[in-house]
Amino acid sequence: MNINDEFRPPVPPFTRETAMQKVRMAEDAWNSCDPQQVVLDYTIDSQWRSRVEFSKGREEIIRLLTRKWVREQEFRIIKELWAYENNRIAVRFAYEWRDYVGNWFRSYGDENWEFDANGLVQKRFASINDMPIEESERKFHWLPGRRPEDYPGLSELGL
Repeated sequence: MNINDEFRPPVPPFTRETAMQKVRMAEDAWNSCDPQQVVLDYTIDSQWRSRVEFSKGREEIIRLLTRKWVREQEFRIIKELWAYENNRIAVRFAYEWRDYVGNWFRSYGDENWEFDANGLVQKRFASINDMPIEESERKFHWLPGRRPEDYPGLSELGL
């Protein structure tokens, strides 16, 4: 066990199957919009870069996510495996959300994750770009929470 004394399988080194499982687990956690749930996938001293914010540790991550989901309402995300090797996974993602006055956006991004031996993310680097969209252009229409198994992924949606 590491200093965090926590275990979050699957653990490195990743295969294609276990990397895809990790990506789906992360997507499900993020679609909960619950910072307390999301942060359990990260080490207690995890380092983040998300847009222009740099966070270290679960408490800072919880504050970042809380601010995020106040600002980004009706959040829905799809993550897709891009690459993996040993204890690292690269992901591309898109998510849709609206602001407090009703403007819709689709945000596109990439994440790079580095895991500890127990399967917790110790480093997360994210680059994200927002694109205004009309409500009629939305593609993510499932109910809040987990994306249904039969709902198309990014590639199938042409994103």
